[in-house]
Amino acid sequence: MQGIWTTERIREAEGRAFAVTPEGELMRRASFGLSVQIADFLEDHTGSVSGRRVVLLVGSGDNGGDALWAGAFLRRRGVAVTAILLNPAKAHAKGLQALKRAGGRAVPAADGPQWIAKADVVVDGIVGISASGSLRPDAARLVELVEAPIVAVDLPSGVDPDTGAVDGPAVQAAKTVTFGALKPVHALAPVHCGEVVLVDIGLELSDPDLRRLDIVDVAAAWPVPGPDDDKYSQGVVGIAAGSATYPGAAVLAAGSAVRATSGLVRYAGHAADVVRGQWPEIIATGTVADAGRVQAWSVGPGIGTGSEGRDVLRYVLGQGVPVCADADATTIIAKNPDVLDARDPDTPLVLTPHAGEYERLMGHKPGPDRVTAAREAAKKYDAVVLLKGHCTVIAAPDGRVAINTPRGAWLATAGSGDVLSGLVGALLAAGLDPWLAAAAAANVHSLAGAIAAQNAPTSASGLVHAIPEAIRSIRSLTS
Repeated sequence: MQGIWTTERIREAEGRAFAVTPEGELMRRASFGLSVQIADFLEDHTGSVSGRRVVLLVGSGDNGGDALWAGAFLRRRGVAVTAILLNPAKAHAKGLQALKRAGGRAVPAADGPQWIAKADVVVDGIVGISASGSLRPDAARLVELVEAPIVAVDLPSGVDPDTGAVDGPAVQAAKTVTFGALKPVHALAPVHCGEVVLVDIGLELSDPDLRRLDIVDVAAAWPVPGPDDDKYSQGVVGIAAGSATYPGAAVLAAGSAVRATSGLVRYAGHAADVVRGQWPEIIATGTVADAGRVQAWSVGPGIGTGSEGRDVLRYVLGQGVPVCADADATTIIAKNPDVLDARDPDTPLVLTPHAGEYERLMGHKPGPDRVTAAREAAKKYDAVVLLKGHCTVIAAPDGRVAINTPRGAWLATAGSGDVLSGLVGALLAAGLDPWLAAAAAANVHSLAGAIAAQNAPTSASGLVHAIPEAIRSIRSLTS
């Protein structure tokens, strides 16, 4: 599991390291690692290192210093390096001296365009983790001129380091080289960060603020039947979804639970005939009261927000088993919070709102700080909250947060959320910790989307059928 630390924690760790490390040593470690990554990028994209042209966009402070020192190291490998100084008076003095001694060139911002036009790679050393807000106008004008791929130093400038928010001009990097530890921006702003590479500079950090599951975590968590298992021991999940008018939600949610290798799926609702026709292995009944015993419920997609939907949700919440409440169920809770009185406080609940449903639940939009937003909702409802978006944020009431960084934007399609709710329910029924169940489901959901899409638009039905391949691929990488 990858740890992610806030910039405040990173600065504290850097302060401790500076106190026991010779002056300039941490910067040299970082900049040497940066130079290696830039050289690798050059070789991968141009076929060579020596003779290539690198332009550094250099701001004030240590971030610019890292870029300048990296430029000095690159000069030793025969790279032509030009540093464009956005604020010459505040450029990192020792880094600038090192670059010039190595034969590098430094020019003012006014002369920048002619050098940018010739670059094979541009290095973003404009601002670091202490910055906030979008790019300043002079930097933004230069970035607009860049056609070569950009390698960002620590983080792409103009992107908030703790929230990943972008509210104006910002760098969109092909690769980001960060130091010491991953920061929230690296998980929350994948479009702007590109490939993220971590360079170890010897920081000592305790428990992370955020986490991101890797394939090892997902493979270890995902239930796989053993020789002593049967359909009941693998987890029995109930699906309360869809209606006679909108049966698709039922087919998708129930189908994803089947494809997630649930031992048994029970469906309850008006779409029973359609679900049974699509998935003959599902036991389908007309009402939740007739569904039989389950070990978890997924409820909400397509059930409606009227009195019947409220009765279904209230019944499910009162069964004393974990519940994933999705779609219409979240709206019912927002409008009729008394339905939660049916829930035993010790029974796990997972809420899966998108931004609009979050606003209904909380009375305000998630805003740019989606991690804080998810934590607030988790605390208010004493539930795991899976806040949907390009990056999915999963918060537990105890403060744990996981971030699922997507594999493209293929999940932005109708019915995708119904598929996710079935996955979460299946994992809850298998006995996983609700926070881990939600995070692992989000991971496989995004991988299935990438497999189904194959770089072309896909549908939620295609997503359902790609789930086994996603699970197989994760397990094959760890076997």
